[in-house]
Amino acid sequence: MASKYQKSENNLESNIQSDFEPSIGKVGVLGSGLMGHGIACVSALAGIEVILVDTTKEQAEFGFSKIKQILQKRVDKKTLTEKDFNTILSRIFTTSNYEDLSSCELIIEAVFENKDLKRQVTIKAESVMKTDTIFASNTSTIPITELAKNSNQPRQFIGLHFFSPVDRMKLVEIIKGKKTSKRTLSKAYNYVLSLKKTPIIVNDGRGFYTTRVFERYTCEGMALLEEGVSPKRIEEIGKKAGYPIGPLAILDEITISLAYHIREQVREPLSSKSEPWDKVMEIMISDLNRTGKSKNGGFYEYPKDAKKYLWPQLKNYFTISKEELDEQEIIDRFYFSQVIETIRCFEERIITSVSDANIGSMLGWGFPRQKGGTLQFVNDYGLLLFQKRAQELMNKYGSRFSPPKLLDEMIKSNSTF
Repeated sequence: MASKYQKSENNLESNIQSDFEPSIGKVGVLGSGLMGHGIACVSALAGIEVILVDTTKEQAEFGFSKIKQILQKRVDKKTLTEKDFNTILSRIFTTSNYEDLSSCELIIEAVFENKDLKRQVTIKAESVMKTDTIFASNTSTIPITELAKNSNQPRQFIGLHFFSPVDRMKLVEIIKGKKTSKRTLSKAYNYVLSLKKTPIIVNDGRGFYTTRVFERYTCEGMALLEEGVSPKRIEEIGKKAGYPIGPLAILDEITISLAYHIREQVREPLSSKSEPWDKVMEIMISDLNRTGKSKNGGFYEYPKDAKKYLWPQLKNYFTISKEELDEQEIIDRFYFSQVIETIRCFEERIITSVSDANIGSMLGWGFPRQKGGTLQFVNDYGLLLFQKRAQELMNKYGSRFSPPKLLDEMIKSNSTF
């Protein structure tokens, strides 16, 4: 028997207009940093003209140099010809002048995750863009409806959450604000398809779907560290569970300070509850100034001409327990922390498509493919058994493992996701 929640499986996709929407011919990208130059690169690869804007021409040119490096690697691997290399680069125009955005059909803001900065660039871009131009934010955490308050045209405001590295990651999370129009959604959806990427559509909310669920893995890794599980064991078991990389290594890649910032954005408003990972991040950031790979090192050391290795001094700040936690218990905590949060997102209508939830979890942050995605994991585990195991974990480790109420309803109706 199907769940009543499945009846609206494609509610968001049904908002996409059936009539043909012309493809985007020119896109403006605000910010040439890691995400900005990546978005510019994949757009140019798709045959789209790009206006790459930064605060100075020099900064925009630096972003352009990063695009050249990405494409040169493809030339070296013979997956791109020299002719195509030059053609793609010729589609990108670097500037610090917002007036150059006036002919763009889509403008994507990819500046730092700061509300005030995003407000400033939105206002500047809207002062020059055409009345029918779509404006998108690449935010990973800030609600789109909140950002759209800075816009004079909230119906043309949408979220396009790309993943790093943009040229390799296949998923794009499209976030629909409360006032986002069907036309805007359609244009954004078709733009993502033109990049040969996989779109999933979600409703608005703090952290949306992917960021909100992804961070459960890294938080659980830090919780285990705080409890006395050795960092080496945490990383090894994370990979044994099927994740592409251990939770501590991921934190170093994105930087612990950014993870802290994301955590603050995703955290419920006015929540003052302290979690075990909060203590870990405070020690790493405030006490040790070890915030990740790009800074002074984090959980790992990064020698110039050698392989990274776990920072030996971690044991001085996070004492390793003499009692070793069962391996399957650790794996269950990784899986269940993310799966439970996915069910909550489904329950709250942040995500309404089971297939999008599953695809998003595998392509977005590497939920083990052999499990078929976060909601398929529940189906295969069995809803009743899943609920029972979640309760056991809740009794041991706290409310983050509390089984969502939706499970009760589904169990009673003998339904699955």
